[in-house]
Amino acid sequence: MYLLQKSKNKTSSRRQIDINGVKDGVLMLPGNKYRMVLQVSSLNFELKSEEEQDVLIDTYESFLNSVGSPLQILIRTREIDMDKYLSELGEHLSNETEAIYKTQLQNYDEFIRSLITTNKILTRHFYVIVPYNAPPRTDFELVQEQLNLTVDIVSKGLGRLGMHAKELTSLEVLDLFYSFYSPEQAKIQPLTEQALQLLHTSYMQQEAI
Repeated sequence: MYLLQKSKNKTSSRRQIDINGVKDGVLMLPGNKYRMVLQVSSLNFELKSEEEQDVLIDTYESFLNSVGSPLQILIRTREIDMDKYLSELGEHLSNETEAIYKTQLQNYDEFIRSLITTNKILTRHFYVIVPYNAPPRTDFELVQEQLNLTVDIVSKGLGRLGMHAKELTSLEVLDLFYSFYSPEQAKIQPLTEQALQLLHTSYMQQEAI
């Protein structure tokens, strides 16, 4: 797989982006540093009334004070793969038997195709990265416990703001990096559980050396 191919450079791609591995949704970094990533729903602050905005600001301030550790906020804008969408639309169109619905689908298909000829269709995702820097030789179970405690506080705090937080799986965490460093390849060759297992095996072999 492209992601796991050995680089011809002296420094491997994984070392350049400082990733040791991903296990149970926990990103493992050099220097006993660990991270968990939450994907967070958006909130349209501008559409709120002035009173609601004031309440949100106060709640957000209270939330930040309750966490007790630094957080990283990531906003990721990606181009949607419209080829796949149009392919599924075409399949749906070919299977439609009702004339009126078939005409509507054809018109919609033409509209989408004309739209993407001059515009990129983008999607925006929001993430909160929860850190934990562990002392040397700390058991991974303890790392998970400490991260989960903070994640629970963050999730509940975001919930009070009317936002939903979802923990990324190991594959989703890896795919986030993959889409950053190989955006074009990520469109045509999605990551699989097999790729994640290969990365984890490589990490364990290096640890044993």
